[in-house]
Amino acid sequence: MEDTKHIKISDFNYDLPDERIAKFPLTERDHSKLLLYRHGEVSEDVFYNLPDYLDARELMVFNNTKVIQARLRFHKQTGALIEVFCLEPLEPVDYAMNFQQTGGCSWLCMIGNLKKWKGGTLRQEAEVKGKQVTLTAIRKEVRGTGHRIDFWWGDNELTFADILEVFGELPIPPYLNRATVENDKVTYQTVYSKIKGSVAAPTAGLHFTDRVLKALDEKGIDREELTLHVGAGTFKPVKSEEIAGHEMHTEWISVRRSTFEKLLKHNCKAIAVGTTSVRTLESLYYLGEIVSRNPEAEQDDLQVSQWIPYEGTHTMSTQAAIQSIIDYMDCHQLEALHASTRIIIAPGYEYRMVKKMVTNFHQPQSTLLLLVSAFVHGDWQKIYHFALSHEFRFLSYGDSSLLIP
Repeated sequence: MEDTKHIKISDFNYDLPDERIAKFPLTERDHSKLLLYRHGEVSEDVFYNLPDYLDARELMVFNNTKVIQARLRFHKQTGALIEVFCLEPLEPVDYAMNFQQTGGCSWLCMIGNLKKWKGGTLRQEAEVKGKQVTLTAIRKEVRGTGHRIDFWWGDNELTFADILEVFGELPIPPYLNRATVENDKVTYQTVYSKIKGSVAAPTAGLHFTDRVLKALDEKGIDREELTLHVGAGTFKPVKSEEIAGHEMHTEWISVRRSTFEKLLKHNCKAIAVGTTSVRTLESLYYLGEIVSRNPEAEQDDLQVSQWIPYEGTHTMSTQAAIQSIIDYMDCHQLEALHASTRIIIAPGYEYRMVKKMVTNFHQPQSTLLLLVSAFVHGDWQKIYHFALSHEFRFLSYGDSSLLIP
């Protein structure tokens, strides 16, 4: 554990010229470049050929979260622009319930231009489903790096989902350094996105098209979906010299009982599409440990802490951990497991379930680069050198890779 905590983030730096950051997506998603890292060898192809490099009867796991239009802009009477960025629901705390709330709700939010909002109510007007609506926002107590914001629109027929569709704006990544355009509403969602809740896309999935999914099916590859709602913390830079000083953000996960059965059927081995699927799958092992020790665990107990993989000994088999979750769900009559994770995956981590990974190219000195390094046993520089020297496009709208350690 101490070796992992003392990792210097400066050892995970590389030069990323601005022109290599893809500001816009390709016209055809599946025409992106695909870097292939297989047992230390690096080559390239085109993404639509991905199924050629996978084996029949493997299990591929996708994150079906959907990006919400989480950025709200209000103008004060003075003309000052206040930006309210919805992070996670507070009242009701359940995502699905909050989006269906009528009249009003509360969220944890980040505030842009906070110094200009000393107090008082912000207002904005727009037409929603043929009705003229006034949306108000009242700032309440500080919560960590955010604030509680109470939203009110006073209509018992319009849901918060309806409100965000009109008043909200899709929050594209800050490093794109451009305004959101109308087409981002389509291109910054995966074709299989379903469950609203993310403020950033699980970008490894952006390359998949119906054509590629069909080819995976024809190859005999089993597909399964889970949900991790991506938080704004995914862009949080590591500012400490050693990763021991970095506090991981909390993200919310939901996994159906049938998914656990599918994992067992595949001997708890999976191809993860994206780092969010990786974080979810790997967190399941530790959730299995928690419920095996405490079969009466409450919702608040189902939390994977940042350093849990590196603390103590973890002798339970992955299969036993997953079976423990199924037993727990049956005992409590749950169709889906809802939990949270702050797991940090860095060199020194032992992967439990993910055997292959599809992922984009990540920012220098980021926790996601640590995750990749842990997966390829420290060989990340070879991969990134190849990508930089072969005209690969980087970050959210960039190209893809298939990693097989």
